[in-house]
Amino acid sequence: MNYREMLFILAEIALIFAGILLIPVFVALGLGEDLNIVHSFGVAITICVVIGAIGIVCRPSKGKRAMKPACAVALCGILWIFISFIGAIPYRLSGYIPNFMDALFESVSGVTTTGSTIIADVEVLPKSLLLWRALSQWIGGMGVLIFIIAILPKNESASTQLAKAEMPGPQFGKLVSKLRFTAQILYAIYIIFTLIEAGILVAFKMPVFDSFCHAFATASTGGFSVKNAGIAFYDSVGIEVTITIFTLLFSVNFNVYYLILAGQLRKAIKNEETIWMFGIYFVVTIAVSLSVFLQNINDYNFAEALRYSSFQVATMISTTGFGLADSTSWPAFAQLALLGVMVIGGSSGSTAGGLKISRLMILSKSSFLNVKKIFSPRSVNTIKVDGKPVNEEIINTTERFLVIYIAVFVLSVILISIKSPFYGVDGIVTNISAVAACFNNVGSGITTLPNGTFTSFNAYNKIILCIDMLLGRLEIMPVILIFFPKTWKPIKHQRQAI
Repeated sequence: MNYREMLFILAEIALIFAGILLIPVFVALGLGEDLNIVHSFGVAITICVVIGAIGIVCRPSKGKRAMKPACAVALCGILWIFISFIGAIPYRLSGYIPNFMDALFESVSGVTTTGSTIIADVEVLPKSLLLWRALSQWIGGMGVLIFIIAILPKNESASTQLAKAEMPGPQFGKLVSKLRFTAQILYAIYIIFTLIEAGILVAFKMPVFDSFCHAFATASTGGFSVKNAGIAFYDSVGIEVTITIFTLLFSVNFNVYYLILAGQLRKAIKNEETIWMFGIYFVVTIAVSLSVFLQNINDYNFAEALRYSSFQVATMISTTGFGLADSTSWPAFAQLALLGVMVIGGSSGSTAGGLKISRLMILSKSSFLNVKKIFSPRSVNTIKVDGKPVNEEIINTTERFLVIYIAVFVLSVILISIKSPFYGVDGIVTNISAVAACFNNVGSGITTLPNGTFTSFNAYNKIILCIDMLLGRLEIMPVILIFFPKTWKPIKHQRQAI
């Protein structure tokens, strides 16, 4: 195993992370916040700089940068764990989250764009920490390694393996021949959309600081808000519609936007995954609206039911997790529908979490094909997406992923229930909902937790949930491979390396 190359990549991440940490430092200094906050960020920056300096000094020569594919995937998991620990330092040392496990939970939730929190009153946080919560989500949304690839020249084959590990979905593809240019295109689209949303929110009278924080949270489909009441605080239909639209836009595969920029509008419009996603969204929104309206929840008229349902369904299918209404008081059908879209998630190649629409498409078509073969065993049929046959290996990989997904979910519920503070039937529901929310990176989901936070869970529970958040964001394998001894065995043949 090429440990020097791993250390060098870690050093690059550390130095760039140090630069990002300087942003809230400047905000804290500019606003005259307590110097203890500046000190807390300074400690995190110092650690990053020291690690960065060591990694650069130990940089391997160009001819000794080979790395096994399995190592590259596992390295992705290690890097995300590293930035999670670094991100926790300002929370802990500033004193606003005095318990390190809670600080780590908040940090993991941020970088994985989950949006779960242990902070009951976010409005007491200084703006520098609020900005850090938002920034950590925004960087984690498109991916830390994609950001590195976009700004620094790297070995193409190694970069491809790292990108595959970080980008969500059953398959990864370049937009252009060079991965670095692909990463730059993705981040350019990401930045432009974020700025447009922030500008629209400002136009709807949301304060500038709040607008950028919520734009960061929406772009990453993370869901951290700067208000205890979330988006409901602003009581603005314009703001709600803007966030609804952008949560859906950021849940679309970014390849679609590249097709539009490349002048291939017809191909972009016909993208099957996007059609499925918006189809599911509109059907579920109408169904939930009717359910809430017909059962006379909170005396909503149909327009109000549609207003709240359209927002809640968008925030769940995108796995953003913003709150506008108390969906725990809605009918069981509506809650199950929200839980369903929360598990499905958005498109592959987007910032959304969940299983992904593309996997749902492949699994649905595969199941239909298997049933069809029972009646016509001699027929030869292939699964197609966007009119192109799907590789058999992708189908097998998708089916294996579903099995592992279910196994991890069930095991997590069992483990968290061993020492859960919640018992009985309600406790089981709460534990399942908490795991579903963290594993699918959806904030508090539809849990009935006190104050909508995870404070009630003990340290053991939070460790399990932190692992779930990382497993969900990185789609399991980058984290699991860390613990396989075979991953770290030396390269025997150069052809096995990347």
